[in-house]
Amino acid sequence: MRPITLPEVPYGATAVRPEWSVLPETVREAITARLGSPVSAARSAGGGFTRAFAAVLDTEAGTSAFVKAAPLADPTSQWYAREAAITAALPPEVTAARPRWTMTEAGWFVLCLEAIDGRLPELPWPAADLETTLRAWSAAATALAYPSPALLAVGLPALPDILRGEMSWWQLIAKRREPMPEPARETVAPHHLADLARLERALPALAAGDGMLHGDLRLDNVLIDTGGRAWLCDWTWPCLGAPWFDTVRLLVSAYASGLDTDAVLRAWGAPDEGVDGALAALSGYWLVSAGSGPSSASPHSRQHQRFSGGQALAWLAERRGWESGPAKRGWLRRGGA
Repeated sequence: MRPITLPEVPYGATAVRPEWSVLPETVREAITARLGSPVSAARSAGGGFTRAFAAVLDTEAGTSAFVKAAPLADPTSQWYAREAAITAALPPEVTAARPRWTMTEAGWFVLCLEAIDGRLPELPWPAADLETTLRAWSAAATALAYPSPALLAVGLPALPDILRGEMSWWQLIAKRREPMPEPARETVAPHHLADLARLERALPALAAGDGMLHGDLRLDNVLIDTGGRAWLCDWTWPCLGAPWFDTVRLLVSAYASGLDTDAVLRAWGAPDEGVDGALAALSGYWLVSAGSGPSSASPHSRQHQRFSGGQALAWLAERRGWESGPAKRGWLRRGGA
């Protein structure tokens, strides 16, 4: 069995967020008024990589709500507004928290969502957690195969355009327009740069499609509720493309957990060259990001990117039979994060 590789930081403890008590008083008063009862407890969301407010607020009346808030001057407020519009329009087959209300108060945007009593999946992935998550995503992908006019009206970019514009790093490195990122130097990447660039270049045509993707499907955007059902969270970056691309993205952490991720993908009808292209593009995107210096969003975001990029590249190398240089001496077998 493949060795299990875990990230340096648990995904439930990556966020750095303001506490309820430090929000502007007028904002707290407005939120309390909309909730209809004083807040008795605030449980900050530990996962994620933004510094905006996000917490489950319990009230004295015994109700709960998941509230996100950010200053209007912060781009995160626009993300929350987009999330509100998208989740309000999702079909019922998609297990996602729906918005209860939004408001603007004292220069802040506030989004109130249904509170889900759940937990992040564990790492390494237990088979039951992965199975229920894949079942939820499969149902969502089927329901979103033809997005409604309301969803299309929000504005859904095409995945091929995203891949060409934001996830073509190996091609740029091969053309010497960008340096090899430090986290990739001791991997198989320098020895297979031409292959990575080729796979990346062919991917947009293979990943094209009319279905709506989540766009950021990963372990810490999933909640498993008390009944064992998976909920898909943070619908901020959906796009139009082939649903198996999101499945590949989700399964990178399952690969790190030692699971047979290739067997899972066969059930999705994912083309082999498309899967390899997705792993190439994702590894390049994550490893370049990991090598770009400290992040203001979270002190742990670079660790996440290095871990995810290393695992995507290791999975690709295993699929292609690549072993060379430092990777052959152990990096690839360890997972390298």
